Amino acid sequence: MIPVFKPHIDADTMKAAVDALHLGWLGMGSYVRDFEEKLAVAFELPPERRLVAVNTCTSALHLALLNAGVGPGDEVITPALNNIGDFQAIGMCGARPVFVDINEDDLSINPELVEPLISPKTKAIIVLHYTGTAARVHQILDIAGKHGLRVIEDAAHATGTRVDGRPIGSYGDMACFSFDAIKTLTCIDGGAVVVPNAEEAEQLYPARLLGMTQPNERLYGNSRAYQFDVFKQGFRYHLANLHAAIGLSQLASLGEFTSNRRKYCRLYNELLKNVPGVVTPADRFDGASIFHYCLRVPGGNRPLLQAHMKEKGVDTGIHWMPGNRFTWLKDCRGANDLPVTDRVGDEILTLPLWSYMTEEVIHTVAASIRSFFRLPSLK
Repeated sequence: MIPVFKPHIDADTMKAAVDALHLGWLGMGSYVRDFEEKLAVAFELPPERRLVAVNTCTSALHLALLNAGVGPGDEVITPALNNIGDFQAIGMCGARPVFVDINEDDLSINPELVEPLISPKTKAIIVLHYTGTAARVHQILDIAGKHGLRVIEDAAHATGTRVDGRPIGSYGDMACFSFDAIKTLTCIDGGAVVVPNAEEAEQLYPARLLGMTQPNERLYGNSRAYQFDVFKQGFRYHLANLHAAIGLSQLASLGEFTSNRRKYCRLYNELLKNVPGVVTPADRFDGASIFHYCLRVPGGNRPLLQAHMKEKGVDTGIHWMPGNRFTWLKDCRGANDLPVTDRVGDEILTLPLWSYMTEEVIHTVAASIRSFFRLPSLK
């Protein structure tokens, strides 16, 4: 079975894991420091911005929302086509999502629909860079600036994506990243949040470590203090040395990962462009770090196509079920006014994509789709 996702684990990553285990310090330590510093360089962060590594992107989103002042009774505007982790992070703050519809072309938040949803309860707006292609984030930043709101870019799909030539995280307000088991760059599990200045980062350092006021210099030296104070609520969100070491080994290949994935997406588009039963994504791949290739299958054929592809040895996925379809969230404000999301939610289909594929695999995937629609393979 050709899998949807396949992490790239090579000899360098194996060695990095073994070296970290031999170090013997398995908690947050020197590898985490190095990972933060090298990510900051890769993201071209200006001197005033700070990156804080954590154990998951959900943790990063939770800390970013708390940093935005989101609390009980507040609202956060978010596209309904989003990962459940974003909705859970909002709920963890005691707040509720407000759902906004998406654009047809990039399947990301539609800025023209945001302003009418802003209320006295609104504290923040989440912008998801769906599949890794850039959303219209600068329009959202302009709207947020008019209303005094914080903006959180969910870049879980978009590690390395550039917006107007600048890497996500290097501009704007806050950005959150994912390095989980299936992401383009994996730590096995891991995440990061970028904030605008050192003062905000100083609030996040104890928050990720149960509120303990331990100096980073000591923690990054593979040591810890046994006397400390706690001033407010904290969480067990720190990144482990082992996971950071794996992330460091992957970071060196990020440019090649992203370049390959763009090439594979364009080949998919070429092989599927004349298939009448599918809609391929617009080629907005320049500057993008693509996590998954998503096409659309109108006409109610998605489950039949998935079953056919499985018979041909090709796995597929759906990213994701829209949030307004969950029992927990169906009563959220905006949940009944999402025509594009509701339609797209029945059509999206994720095809196999990973960082080192062969053209033969891509042709096999495309042939399984073409055969469903009784078209010949192009190989």
